[in-house]
Amino acid sequence: MIRGIERRNIFRNDRDRNDLIDRLASLLPETKTACYAWAFLPNHAHFPFPSGPLGIAFLMRRLLTGYVVSFNRRHRRTGQLFQNRYKSIICQEDVYFKELVRYIHLNPLRSNVLPTLSDLDRFPFAGHSALLGRKERLWQNTHSVLGLFATAEDDTRASYRSYVEAGIAQGRREDLSGGGLLRSVGGWSELKHQRQRVKGDQRILGDSDFVLKVLAEAQENYDQRTLLKNQGYTAEKIADHIASLYDLERGDILSKGRQAQRVKARSLFCYIAVQKIKASVTDLARLLGMAPSAISYAVTRGKSIAEETGFQVGKELLNK
Repeated sequence: MIRGIERRNIFRNDRDRNDLIDRLASLLPETKTACYAWAFLPNHAHFPFPSGPLGIAFLMRRLLTGYVVSFNRRHRRTGQLFQNRYKSIICQEDVYFKELVRYIHLNPLRSNVLPTLSDLDRFPFAGHSALLGRKERLWQNTHSVLGLFATAEDDTRASYRSYVEAGIAQGRREDLSGGGLLRSVGGWSELKHQRQRVKGDQRILGDSDFVLKVLAEAQENYDQRTLLKNQGYTAEKIADHIASLYDLERGDILSKGRQAQRVKARSLFCYIAVQKIKASVTDLARLLGMAPSAISYAVTRGKSIAEETGFQVGKELLNK
């Protein structure tokens, strides 16, 4: 969720809205991030994104930075546009996926931006119209959403629309705004206590088992990353280790070259550096002489290589 500073508008006209849509159309395929739903309101916007290979932070940083620069130039203004960092909620997908899609798409009605569902059907600045086939958004993953409804295409869209219509009477859902089910673990005070050193401002939407699992995984990743960094595992040291696995030199990984072994080694290096020590994509792009989008593809390839070879990131490095 992104919101304007002091609840000011982040969209002043359709040109602003279309500018953000154009950026989504470019960045989502580039970062291999799916978008299942979205809605633009005058002073905020909602998106459910599964995390791509470079993570949500990388996508949002590029999306919002570019939009702010363009917005300020168009409206001859300076300064901050958004209220702090974007707000993110980790969602238990198998339980809440359909509910979130409906809840997000009904935002224009709940906020009185539109008066009726028929208006929402044609509204170009929410993903609902694309799911109904009224607007074409090639970057929006409509197939996954519609696949949850009936099998025949006409029935699918009709079933989806009926589902959305049934949600109008529900009004604002606190449980879908984040944190509503955390009472099962003692509320936010207990959650903050359990999280300890876990960084970020994310909330978690899910049942108690899911909440505890997310917290445990976050703590494990944090501890592993901290241990690696405390042992001096910089990007360069990781490059040395990966190079030794492929009987290469560090320079073979850090310099350009299309030989199969070097490409594999470079991809595995990118995956480990980005995912495990959270190396900056910008720094890696500069180090390797590659574009950030190329780093994204390398991370994806590296993950596949790690899975195929049984390379246990972290364990391989910590045991060396």
